[in-house]
Amino acid sequence: MSNFYLKVQHIEKLCLFQLSWGKGQQLNVTIPYPQNLTILYQDWQRSYLNYYKNYKTQSVRGRIADSGVISTPPTDWQAKLVQAEAKFLLEFHKWLRCGELYEIRMALANVVGEKEKIETPAQSPQITNLFVTCNTIDLERFPWESWEIGTEFALSSGKIRIVRTPVNIHQGFAQKNTRLTRKVRVLAILGDETGLDFKAEKQAMRQFKNIIDVKFVGLQPETSIADLKTKIKDALTSESGWDILFFAGHSNENNITGGEISIAKNVTLSISEIAPLLSIAVERGLQFAIFNSCNGLNIANSLIDLGLSQVAVMREPVHNAVAGEFLLHFLQALAEFKDVHEALLLASQYLKTEKNLTYPSAYLIPSLFRHPEAPLFKVEPFGIKQRLKNIIPAQKEGIALTALLLISLQIPIQNHLLGRRLWVQSLYRQLTGKVAKQDIPPVLLVQIDDESIKKSKGKISNPRPMNREYIASLVNKLTDRSAKIIGIDFVLDRHQPQNDKILAQAIKTGVNKSPNPTWFIFAGEESDAGVWQTVIPEIASSNWSLDGEIEILFCDEIQRIPCYITLLPSSGNNSKPFPFAGILALSHQLQSSTNNLSKDNKNNLQIPQPKLDSQSNFWQQLNSHLNKNKQNIRENTILNSPRSRLQPITDYSTILSQMWLHPIIDFSIPPNQVYESVPAWKLLEQDSKNLPLANLQKQVVIIAAGGYDEAGMSMDKEDNFDVPPALDFWRLQQGNNSKIIPGGEVHAYMVHHFLTQRLVIPIPDVWILGIAVLMGKYLYFLLRKHSHYRWQWLILLSLLTVVYGIISLEIYISSRAIVIPWFLPSATVWTYFTSAFLRRKVYE
Repeated sequence: MSNFYLKVQHIEKLCLFQLSWGKGQQLNVTIPYPQNLTILYQDWQRSYLNYYKNYKTQSVRGRIADSGVISTPPTDWQAKLVQAEAKFLLEFHKWLRCGELYEIRMALANVVGEKEKIETPAQSPQITNLFVTCNTIDLERFPWESWEIGTEFALSSGKIRIVRTPVNIHQGFAQKNTRLTRKVRVLAILGDETGLDFKAEKQAMRQFKNIIDVKFVGLQPETSIADLKTKIKDALTSESGWDILFFAGHSNENNITGGEISIAKNVTLSISEIAPLLSIAVERGLQFAIFNSCNGLNIANSLIDLGLSQVAVMREPVHNAVAGEFLLHFLQALAEFKDVHEALLLASQYLKTEKNLTYPSAYLIPSLFRHPEAPLFKVEPFGIKQRLKNIIPAQKEGIALTALLLISLQIPIQNHLLGRRLWVQSLYRQLTGKVAKQDIPPVLLVQIDDESIKKSKGKISNPRPMNREYIASLVNKLTDRSAKIIGIDFVLDRHQPQNDKILAQAIKTGVNKSPNPTWFIFAGEESDAGVWQTVIPEIASSNWSLDGEIEILFCDEIQRIPCYITLLPSSGNNSKPFPFAGILALSHQLQSSTNNLSKDNKNNLQIPQPKLDSQSNFWQQLNSHLNKNKQNIRENTILNSPRSRLQPITDYSTILSQMWLHPIIDFSIPPNQVYESVPAWKLLEQDSKNLPLANLQKQVVIIAAGGYDEAGMSMDKEDNFDVPPALDFWRLQQGNNSKIIPGGEVHAYMVHHFLTQRLVIPIPDVWILGIAVLMGKYLYFLLRKHSHYRWQWLILLSLLTVVYGIISLEIYISSRAIVIPWFLPSATVWTYFTSAFLRRKVYE
């Protein structure tokens, strides 16, 4: 917004025009003052007063003297007024378009023209304010607002707004919040109603009660003049303060007292009398005054001089009906969140275009006086509806946000971002040294790898299915060393007649071990036909062994990257099988709880042990015992952990093809903190002193495939998966370039998470996007309001983005174990920021 300042001085027969703007630029032009201009103005004024004096009723808001008004027979005053207006405006505009003022007009046009060149179609036109100051009351009475400067140079209309400012201003304006985000507090003083009717103003005020709170003060039948003056004094100096002062009634000019307002019949108050009260009102927030009364030039000059920032007045007597129409449309524009200058122009334009036949020349009467440094008073949108409207994105924003929303709902994209996030977590752990070290990894992984197959001395000619005798030899080695829990990650649902007997004998030997039998957990899975496939009865019985689901949930079905933990059923009554890793972890916890019992409690709370002669299902035995001892045993197991179970919100989100709040496998933990790995061939060597078997009794043992090509039941269910980026990070540190991860390692991670309760929950991106939209929209408005600080905002937002990332990394590795999305929410905020940054538009 640019400001120009035009001072017009009438000195004898000449007029001096002084234009100043920018950084000290100024122009001075002296031109003759046409004497017939004053005569034409007086003719127009007489016609104006005669028309409205004879309009229906005597309802002009001012004391009109009889001098200069000649009583004549009935006359067509409207025709005379229209002719007088045309003659006066023609001469007035001809004078302002004279050649001597061309340079001044060109200076204004050049600035406005340059703005038009840089404005984009999406931007609102920039406004140029021309502050006009006149040194005489006669010049002030002229309708300077009607000067159409831009038409000569084909400029868009409405870009040069003419506003008035007094010659003398002693007080600086009080810096207040000129943009309100609440209802406007209005003090309405209703003056002398003799010959008038304030019904229209009252209705207009009440009609817009959604944006204004009004208090009416005026003479009541039972009120004395002294009481009325006291009420006016108390209202003006109210501690709660006012935003707008409104006066309706009779008023008049008075150079000595600064103007007068009539508050009752034959009772007036001069501006000089109430100046102290007005000063207090200004200090307490009064910013704008509107006098819907006559001859307000002295009043406007006096109020601006007192420190009020802007005043709207009628320069001539105004008819009662015109005053009501003007106020109604002024308030309507204010309710549409226009500033007071725009509101006054729109109300005047309405009188010109819609009511000129009824109220001729009325549009020429209103004027706005304003302190040159004061911003315009304006009501900003407020309320719940407006807040919701502010949140609703514009078209371009909507397209960008819709794209981000759709991206956030795509599982492959979510999981890709999640995989990259875990890689960053691995890097962050390494850089900060924040790796939770464990003296004894909870899992010992015995892997039958390619080297083991080669050194099997012909026992494994075809590893699909795995030779049961070879598995039996591993079981024997482990039970000889008193392994307490052995999980076999091979689905033993097909017969190998001779080898089945060997494996069955090895397992029974472990179960029969006294006093601490070995617990065996077998892999199981559901076939495509919906049949549960697990160990055959010829190898092990469900009366003394357990089985669990070895299903692995992927981040990416195409790349087959393990991602989500296979959770326990939502409740104990659920018939769905427990996950393989969950059964292993629970078995370990149950055995540990037995060892920690005191001698007195061991007999009563002893966990059921597998027995070869058992006649009931072993899992049912355990479950029954746990239900009886919830406080002592069950509460200390994964059965009592909400994060270990499938929650309803996660279950229901699958309807939308989502995995909301489903815990993930934390591959950002180094594998050496999760498990110790032993190749099967080394375990079977005679000299196995250097193997990590010292803590065997404190660990869960998993016998699993070690990455050979034929691992799995069939080619479409192979047990080798693509290595996650986070795990690949740790492997590269160890010089391991393998790009696959066997299923046994995935189960080892899940066992570790169940035992340590390291179940990391990812917050869905789409949830955080809602917060990001609110923050982005708020930042958008801030940046547009303060675009001159846009580079500082850029630096600040960059720092906040980094800080937010670090905080989210810290929360991840903390005990809270939550993944707070970073990329998509940050992209959302930056989408709003970029939109505002590139527009570089400031609210006016």
